[in-house]
Amino acid sequence: MTMTNLTSLSNRQPLDGTIRKLWPTETDAFRDHLLRLDKDSRRMRFAHSVSDQFIEDYAARMHDMGSIVFAYTEGQQVHAAAELRKLGDRWGDEAEAAFSVEMAFQDHGLGGELMGRVIRSARNRGIHRLYMSCLAENSKMQAIARKHEADLKFEYGEVIGEIMPATPNYFSMMAEAMEDRVGYMMAVFDLRNRMTNAA
Repeated sequence: MTMTNLTSLSNRQPLDGTIRKLWPTETDAFRDHLLRLDKDSRRMRFAHSVSDQFIEDYAARMHDMGSIVFAYTEGQQVHAAAELRKLGDRWGDEAEAAFSVEMAFQDHGLGGELMGRVIRSARNRGIHRLYMSCLAENSKMQAIARKHEADLKFEYGEVIGEIMPATPNYFSMMAEAMEDRVGYMMAVFDLRNRMTNAA
């Protein structure tokens, strides 16, 4: 899905990329995105300062941890990501969400778009409670959570957001399936471009 409908909340140029799921072959693109986060954005994403090695280890386990990752991509690069992570060994009633947006791509509405994908994906997996945590100073993420009717609780310098996804239905399932099909084709196209450039 081309993001031509995303307009800037500032004077920046409109975005012209795509939001789709990342596949196991795109771990490196996810890692490179996290490595490009500035110091403050890293702290907002992980709730504390993290090293490059931490990020490399974290990204390498992207799918091992049972995560579903939605990303905003331009060409072969990821510039924003939202993770839906299961709590435990399998999908159950509860899951966790986390978000990261590179500085140059903030204030374009990407957080809200990604949040919507994560909530729908949680809904389609029968998740009844979706948790997200952020630092108390992360007002942007709190505003996005409130927009999606999250119940926010402040605990020890962090904010815990709880969202109750609706029951899945035919339309929510079909919407995700259709986007997955398009996203898969785009991932294959990007992979071919990487292989061509590497040749």
